[in-house]
Amino acid sequence: MESLALPLPQSPEYARTCALLGLDLRSAEKGSKLHWQIQTRRLPILGRVGLLSRGPVSPDEAARRDWLDRWRGHHAGPLILNADGLDAPTLRRAGFWPLMTPATLAMLPLGPEPAMRAAMRQKWRNRLNRTEDTRLRITRHPLTATHWLLEAEARQAGERRYRALPPGFLVAYARANPTRALIWEARDRTTPVAAIAVLRHGRMATWQCGVALPEGRRLNAMNALVWEAMRWLAANGHDMLDLGILNSDDAPGLTHFKLGTGARLHRLGGTWLHSGALAPLARHLPQRFAA
Repeated sequence: MESLALPLPQSPEYARTCALLGLDLRSAEKGSKLHWQIQTRRLPILGRVGLLSRGPVSPDEAARRDWLDRWRGHHAGPLILNADGLDAPTLRRAGFWPLMTPATLAMLPLGPEPAMRAAMRQKWRNRLNRTEDTRLRITRHPLTATHWLLEAEARQAGERRYRALPPGFLVAYARANPTRALIWEARDRTTPVAAIAVLRHGRMATWQCGVALPEGRRLNAMNALVWEAMRWLAANGHDMLDLGILNSDDAPGLTHFKLGTGARLHRLGGTWLHSGALAPLARHLPQRFAA
């Protein structure tokens, strides 16, 4: 499984973080040709529920389909699946009920600097070029509980009403995975104006959060930060940067920014529920009601 590009919720780094926090997470057996991690929580009405996000992971499509018939051997009770690489007909036949329509991610390939710059949209590249004529100073730091970004991100998430991994999880990730949680910070002379946090996991990395203050936005600091992260990650063994979900309705500016990097669209398979009561109905669900 080491050669697979594992998304954050399916990575060994995520598993180590859950272990540090005392969270219940079950994983595929070592040596398996297919990778999965199921986290267990207690939810109202449903009780003990398994959560599988962005999995199972395998280069073999048949192996992913076969897993749907065997997952109950690893988890008793309902399962919520945020599918990736499984289509709606396959999930319905396995007794999964659709909960949410598929989201789309921005996935940014990493590689040689000329190729990365060439893939950028012109306006994004122009803004990046303009940062070279400013007083911006970009630095890289290990993620720590005391960095101003974490408090600013939590405040921003509350104001803009979006959900993100809590600061406590990011700090635990850094503790469980030394050198794998990093912050890139932009300063105008000595004043912080923007910062981003990136979590590293195997061949992939995830842009977890970012905050730009008004002066940082004026100076296009986020362009400079993401570019420096791209360069460093590519030089340190990563070939893909996950920029997260695209939401053109509620955050059109952020969506435009992510796509300007040269990121590619990656559509997930929707969120599904399997429970004993719903499974027979789900198998006969008309196509128009499927995710």
